[in-house]
Amino acid sequence: MTTETFEFQVEARQLLQLMIHSVYSNKDVFLRELVSNASDALDKLRLEKLRDDSLDADVSDLHIELDVDKEARTLTVRDNGIGMSYDEVGRLIGTIANSGTATFLQELKEAKDAGGAEGLIGQFGVGFYSGFMAADEVTLVTRRAGESQGTRWTSRGEATYTLERVDDAPQGTSVTLHLKPADPENQLHDYTSEWTIREIVKRYSDFITWPIRMVPEAKDGQDAPEPETLNSMKALWARSRDEVSDDEYHELYKHISHDWREPLETIRLQAEGTFEYQALLFVPSHAPHDLFTRDFKRGVQLYVKRVFIMDDCEALLPPYLRFVKGVVDAQDLSLNVSREILQQDRHIRMMQRRLTKKVLSTVKEIRTKDAERYATFWREFGTALKEGLVTDSENRDAILAVSSFATTHSDDEPTTLAQYVERMKDGQDDIWFITGESRQSVENSPHMEAFRDKGIEVLLLTDAVDEVWVDAVGTYEGKTLRSVTKGEIDLDTEDEEKAGEEREKQAEEYAGLLGWMRERLEEDIKEVRLSTRLTVSPACIVSDAHDLTPALENMYRAMGQEVPRTKRILELNPGHALVKGLHQAYLASEDRDQLAESAELLHTLAVLAEGGQPKDPARFVRLVADRLERTL
Repeated sequence: MTTETFEFQVEARQLLQLMIHSVYSNKDVFLRELVSNASDALDKLRLEKLRDDSLDADVSDLHIELDVDKEARTLTVRDNGIGMSYDEVGRLIGTIANSGTATFLQELKEAKDAGGAEGLIGQFGVGFYSGFMAADEVTLVTRRAGESQGTRWTSRGEATYTLERVDDAPQGTSVTLHLKPADPENQLHDYTSEWTIREIVKRYSDFITWPIRMVPEAKDGQDAPEPETLNSMKALWARSRDEVSDDEYHELYKHISHDWREPLETIRLQAEGTFEYQALLFVPSHAPHDLFTRDFKRGVQLYVKRVFIMDDCEALLPPYLRFVKGVVDAQDLSLNVSREILQQDRHIRMMQRRLTKKVLSTVKEIRTKDAERYATFWREFGTALKEGLVTDSENRDAILAVSSFATTHSDDEPTTLAQYVERMKDGQDDIWFITGESRQSVENSPHMEAFRDKGIEVLLLTDAVDEVWVDAVGTYEGKTLRSVTKGEIDLDTEDEEKAGEEREKQAEEYAGLLGWMRERLEEDIKEVRLSTRLTVSPACIVSDAHDLTPALENMYRAMGQEVPRTKRILELNPGHALVKGLHQAYLASEDRDQLAESAELLHTLAVLAEGGQPKDPARFVRLVADRLERTL
């Protein structure tokens, strides 16, 4: 057969060099990775055969085999699973066609220690390449189930790899490592040692549901021994809690999630009665790099009577819990189910409700008992969880109970809505909040001035989803959620009658200026009025109580939804010298053309203060330059 030679792409070469020469202190992980890949291949073949009875594939004895040749110093990891076609080998093995590879390389370079670095291998789906940590050359031979011709891939982990078609390849995949010499100083063990292989399999892969077999070394004068199964193959979710150690749970999590850090929390659930199922769920300790991308694979593994059915089963948990990983094993589902059937199945919907409530109750328990772990959870997954406030009205109260928010009450400690309500001032009827891009920007917003002066606590919401959920929730314990940037604000609770009379007097005094400015700026604003929320700044831009905010408008447009542009309201601070001077100039001047430029500048300054952009930046710069020139 013709052998073709290909060059690795640049990122692949960088990845291989890091695998071979970098900071991985525990070289043993390569065997964990290859066994995990083999297990996935067996799962896929079992599922494919369930869906297509006509598939020409032998599933009578699915297993993983480890074969050692001490003289040749090779170790082969072999499975009789789904295998790969020629094109799939080129696409999946030869080029690392993975959008996360660049991110992986960056995170690998930034990893603070060896443990953190090696934990990244499986997370980015590049575990196959870990074989080059222990081998000078890797040969992969594979044949896809149902096809007649196989493929051989060979590389020394340098600039090139070769591909050729082969006729005698068995079903499945075998990866042969031509091992480097043992180097104990660099944690490179002798992987032809039976004891070493047994210990690695027991430590990392004991829970895998397929048998991992190896032929023990023959003793002098004895016949060749029979293959021995190295792993227990016990389904951890089917065993009682007393029989399973935390380490075993953690290894299962690492296997199914490809995140080789320990989970933050393990959740067990066993439902009995008319519909029986068992669940073993994990809350990760770190958010995956692609949690908020469209391509993120969410969901847990679905088994039926311990038979693997589906990876990433989205129907079992809502999208806002997409970070949860784990296994659900149902007793009464058909083995031949599809994603479409699952979406309509009432048992699945029942399971989703129960699993969702269990996860949320567990998070609540963490928040109550372990502040440090809760802080980790909220930092990593709070933004995703808040999506449920919009999409899951049934569990909205439970989500609010485990949600916390930055607040002006503390620079460091977030608060719950319940804690906010406990601290509310006498006579305060609303829960005040402000949204924006960062804590610094919202804290410095002109809209906050009166609240700061009167010591009224404000929630500081800086995630994109915050723009949406506050409207969806609306109220909490009878208190209305109100934005400090929308509607008219009245914080004068002590002497309302006196304050009202003073505002009416000022409004009458400034009526002419306000009306004139409204006419001059009518393209951009719908009203000019005096402000009760400003104490330092001359002006600010606010929205009507029921208008969309600019950030929300931009969000809808980014999603392809056209929304009409909303004119907003310009509020002036009558106590500011600039506004007073503008008012006096309006009263004294008959030619108000130059005054119109001042009004335009004042409006643009208000837009800039809330993080917006001038409508015409060049004109704004020219007007400011002209004003500066006159002062010199």
